[in-house]
Amino acid sequence: MKVYSKYNPHKDFTTLEAWKKARELKLFLYHEVIPALPVEERYNLNLQIRKVGVSGTANIAEGYGRYHHKESIRFYRISRGSIYESKDHLLSCHELHYISQPVLEHGLVLIKKAKAALNGYIKYIKNKGPDLEN
Repeated sequence: MKVYSKYNPHKDFTTLEAWKKARELKLFLYHEVIPALPVEERYNLNLQIRKVGVSGTANIAEGYGRYHHKESIRFYRISRGSIYESKDHLLSCHELHYISQPVLEHGLVLIKKAKAALNGYIKYIKNKGPDLEN
């Protein structure tokens, strides 16, 4: 069985540029956006933003640990969906006047970079060819 994530035993998902960019976005959401939310958003936007932040990195990690390309790509696509969802939440926070224009713009840049890195990694994995079965 061909296992692409085991070629270099010194590498794991934390070495992936896609994971690093998703992590930057997650930390931004946790440190810049969530603290700006009012108390009444504790169980609405707050919770949703936490979920998408964690999902972005966690699904990359889970996909990296899978043995088959198609299975891995499914998790990377879930991560990409979470990154897109974070954009919607960020826009909502701005429209509701919870975050400033500069915070919104910084977040949109981080989202763009995370999407680009993840799309590039998905393309890379797709081009590796079909999995080899036992």
